[in-house]
Amino acid sequence: MPENYIARQDEHGSINISEDVIAVMVAAAASEVDGVAGLANTIGTDLAEFLGRKSVSKGVKVQFVEDKIVVDVVVIVRFGVKINEVGVKIQEAVAGAVESMTGLESIVNVHISGISYDK
Repeated sequence: MPENYIARQDEHGSINISEDVIAVMVAAAASEVDGVAGLANTIGTDLAEFLGRKSVSKGVKVQFVEDKIVVDVVVIVRFGVKINEVGVKIQEAVAGAVESMTGLESIVNVHISGISYDK
């Protein structure tokens, strides 16, 4: 199965960045936000793991649309946090990480899929 790459052309040649690399950056940035309990599986990653394929991009979807990187992050938040504030912090952290490491503008969509309760 071929990997998907985000390609950027300039006068010196091309730069190709794997979508998996960006997904790992996104997962790391989102996980570090206070209030995030973890990343959630999407239906596609659940099915892939069931079939025995490990997914490095659990809870993250990356697309390249019109010279922008569009990122969807699916997270579980901790009980008691302000969900809207956590979502904004995730957007800021992920956009900052993607833009500083790739030099490309990003759009970050955050999906809250659940709440984690402390035991």
